[in-house]
Amino acid sequence: MKQRNSQLRPGDLVEVKTPTEIAATLDGAGTVDQLPFMREMVEYCGRRFRVSQRVVKVCASGMKTGWYFGEFRTDDVVLLDGLRCSGADHDGCQKACTIFWREAWLRKVEDGVAPSVPDPEANDQLRARLKTSVRPNTYFCQASELLRATRKLKRSERYSKWLAEIRAGNCGPLEMARRIAIWAFWKARWLLFGPYGARKTKATPTTTLNLQPGEWAEVKPLESIFETLDEHANNRGLWFSPNMRLLCGQQRRVERRIDKLIVDGSGEMRSLKNTVFLEGSHCGCAHIAFGGCSRCEFVYWREAWLRRPQDSAETNVGRS
Repeated sequence: MKQRNSQLRPGDLVEVKTPTEIAATLDGAGTVDQLPFMREMVEYCGRRFRVSQRVVKVCASGMKTGWYFGEFRTDDVVLLDGLRCSGADHDGCQKACTIFWREAWLRKVEDGVAPSVPDPEANDQLRARLKTSVRPNTYFCQASELLRATRKLKRSERYSKWLAEIRAGNCGPLEMARRIAIWAFWKARWLLFGPYGARKTKATPTTTLNLQPGEWAEVKPLESIFETLDEHANNRGLWFSPNMRLLCGQQRRVERRIDKLIVDGSGEMRSLKNTVFLEGSHCGCAHIAFGGCSRCEFVYWREAWLRRPQDSAETNVGRS
């Protein structure tokens, strides 16, 4: 990967450049090295945020080829604290992806320096040149272009990125050791026993709770969840990952329902049923990716794995 002399580090204060400055960095497709600057990002122009991580590697799921592990071709991508895509300009996609930021779209600033004031007309002009779809039901965004904006890592490269994560300031040696230990344990378990929670069945139950944002939900006991999984530890194609077991018996608020999302790599809008995000529940990439990953995506929870705290029995259960 190409290294740059001056790199942003976690904790740095940055300002998103003005629409005019950002437009000057984009090619005809509205991208830099095939990573789109999306319409949902325009609202942040002129605003300031802290860098949370440098993006050393990324993983993606939901594709027919299985898990994908890659890296951006240039080492100039960071994440900013708390910024996720609203999906407002992509037909209401509810995936809430963490937004990737090229350093060309940011400038490092110091506290106390007056912020830039974006021109509303320039905002509109930038939005107008950014495309959101390529054909009906196929969208153009950072998730759709992730495979084109990155290169696939070889197995040996995936195992060597742990040191780059430490050097980038994303974590310390002890945290990285913890991640590697988690990966090694679950890798060994999978080799010995197969997918965690898998059952010898293809039919899985569906439960409709109609949980709404702000409601409390309780994660069912692990034994009950195992009864909902198939031979691949999936419930109707949605995987119950090992880190999700840590919330069994706990109560969490529903962050949002998820009825549709854009698939990584394809841009296809896919519909989901009876699925929600829970507050504070994020992907346990250390179980899958050696050393973890930077995306910090939400975990998808089937309502079959949840119940309302006041309910003592599952309701509306059927077979699909």
